[in-house]
Amino acid sequence: MAEGDDMQTFTSIMDALVRISTSMKNMEKELLCPVCQEMYKQPLVLPCTHNVCQACAREVLGQQGYLGHGGDPSSEPTSPASTPSTRSPRLSRRTLPKPDRLDRLLKSGFGTYPGRKRGALHPQVIVFPCPACQGDVELGERGLAGLFRNLTLERVVERYRQSVSVGGAILCQLCKPPPLEATKGCTECRATFCNECFKLFHPWGTQKAQHEPTLPTLSFRPKGLMCPDHKEEVTHYCKTCQRLVCQLCRVRRTHSGHKITPVLSAYQALKDKLTKSLTYILGNQDTVQTQICELEETVRHTEVSGQQAREEVSQLVRGLGAVLEEKRASLLQAIEECQQERLARLSAQIQEHRSLLDGSGLVGYAQEVLKETDQPCFVQAAKQLHNRIARATEALQTFRPAASSSFRHCQLDVGREMKLLTELNFLRVPEAPVIDTQRTFAYDQIFLCWRLPPHSPPAWHYTIEFRRTDVPAQPGPTRWQRREEVRGTSALLENPDTGSVYVLRVRGCNKAGYGEYSEDVHLHTPPAPVLHFFLDGRWGASRERLAISKDQRAVRSVPGLPLLLAAERLLTGCHLSVDVVLGDVAVTQGRSYWACAVDPASYLVKVGVGLESKLQESFQGAPDVISPRYDPDSGHDSGAEDATVEASPPFAFLTIGMGKILLGSGASSNAGLTGRDGPAASCTVPLPPRLGICLDYERGRVSFLDAVSFRGLLECPLDCSGPVCPAFCFIGGGAVQLQEPVGTKPERKVTIGGFAKLD
Repeated sequence: MAEGDDMQTFTSIMDALVRISTSMKNMEKELLCPVCQEMYKQPLVLPCTHNVCQACAREVLGQQGYLGHGGDPSSEPTSPASTPSTRSPRLSRRTLPKPDRLDRLLKSGFGTYPGRKRGALHPQVIVFPCPACQGDVELGERGLAGLFRNLTLERVVERYRQSVSVGGAILCQLCKPPPLEATKGCTECRATFCNECFKLFHPWGTQKAQHEPTLPTLSFRPKGLMCPDHKEEVTHYCKTCQRLVCQLCRVRRTHSGHKITPVLSAYQALKDKLTKSLTYILGNQDTVQTQICELEETVRHTEVSGQQAREEVSQLVRGLGAVLEEKRASLLQAIEECQQERLARLSAQIQEHRSLLDGSGLVGYAQEVLKETDQPCFVQAAKQLHNRIARATEALQTFRPAASSSFRHCQLDVGREMKLLTELNFLRVPEAPVIDTQRTFAYDQIFLCWRLPPHSPPAWHYTIEFRRTDVPAQPGPTRWQRREEVRGTSALLENPDTGSVYVLRVRGCNKAGYGEYSEDVHLHTPPAPVLHFFLDGRWGASRERLAISKDQRAVRSVPGLPLLLAAERLLTGCHLSVDVVLGDVAVTQGRSYWACAVDPASYLVKVGVGLESKLQESFQGAPDVISPRYDPDSGHDSGAEDATVEASPPFAFLTIGMGKILLGSGASSNAGLTGRDGPAASCTVPLPPRLGICLDYERGRVSFLDAVSFRGLLECPLDCSGPVCPAFCFIGGGAVQLQEPVGTKPERKVTIGGFAKLD
């Protein structure tokens, strides 16, 4: 029984040693310099937060052509040339500036200071190619001398060396061979000693006797982290520069206005963050292991998929080769047949010409026939011979080869095919679409329009995803509503919720698969259901001055000759007419919203609502006014007088003129147009592309909005004791266009609802 327990204990110890060895071996990767691939020796912290050995950094700078910028950040001037007793005599004869002049020079930024060369208008900036992130890092004017040593990393490297080399003794560096084991170390002397050597090199009564002995080590570091600029101990941390600073750095103008905290606070904050992150990682080791398994499975699938892709490409290329080989054989066969036909014709022509030679063939036969003396027999034989001789004579006179020797008609034009083969490449998924924010908007429905970037592979169809952002977040993945296989580059999203914010995105798909999603676009829906109506010019509208479009959604006011003649009499008084157009639908309950666009060149236009009875009563006769600022409703208006009436006015209008909106002092404007002590004074704001009007019948309130951003412009009370209808007033030239409902567009419709899927 005891033997089994001992074996189990031994097994546990061996497993622990294996885990420790594996852990230390894995940690070794973090302790290797990216340049020399060895353990860090006096590592320096680059501005990109990566580390590199000081010797390696000097070598890299030397290769880049920078000489004299590889100073030791922790070294101090100990050479004889830097001591006060051996300086140049000329420096000792230089008169020191007065304190007040020195103060003025420092405040004005002139003079010399550490890190600045006298007369250097454009100091050289040292650029270091970081081997870890492959980026160029600016080291400033001082180069490596302006970097901090990573003492913490040095300590970790030293502990690691001691852990992997257990039992390895550190030898004395001053003993004669063979050296003894070191028992002490000296930071000032930067060497390890045995007891005898330490006493020998630190004699009693000398300055070296005051050196404090330390444990023997292979790496000597300064006692604390020193500022590379002033050789002072760092005491603060600059959050703006993300750099440790000393007291002198803190008071310099370089860190003026920066957020500087004591190094203790920075230490505690970073330690808490690192501890929290490390605790989270250690507490989720199961998740890490699960993700590792998933990644390993992905690696296996990648290897299998890569092999399949190679086989598919090889098969397709072999298929192309087979087709080309078949086509090559077919073309060569055609050339062979053409060649044989031509050779046959040329051979026949050669035989025919050879028969014309003297004493052979046709010529010899004709010579023998000419010897015939019997006239009837001669005529009988010579008639047929004469025809053959005539044809031969004609062929001889008009000689031409029976076939051409050229095969130009058999040349191939493979330019297009070569271009196709050159451009032969893998299928690419469509790039992320770009949503056209100028054409995408929300009204009674959401109209979404997008396009593919230039040089993007085509998409067969698209997937649209959308969701509300103003609903409480639910646990788990974000829920998106999705519509797939949408053709074209635009779509309608029906039945959106009013007063909501939707986020939309699109991605394309082709034979290669799905591409990336477009950037999210946020759309505000109208605050109330959209009211559909047409313009009705039967009340207060002059057919001579108002022109309503055929679809009754646009109206234009033409000043005509009377207004032009009146403009000449403005100094002596004139009469201008107010033209009014009403909507053909009246509101009697609930909340309603509609939008319109006013021509920026309009002289004076009033957009609003009012009681239908009061509007018809006031404008049926189209009264004249004495000024363009005349208020036709005698009630509330953004440009009305400041008279205060307790009863709600029957009209509410927004005054627009020459591309501006007039907001009166008697109106209740939004916070952006209101002062601390009350409503702002009369002011003008730019006219937005579209104006929105929201009517709350039960509350008796009407709001005017920027229909693009849904920013509030004006809110007014309104008498809703009867039917209320939209109204538009014109004084002078102007034009108004009602926003067309999105549902009338011919684009593909996508119904919101019923497509909820997990992302």
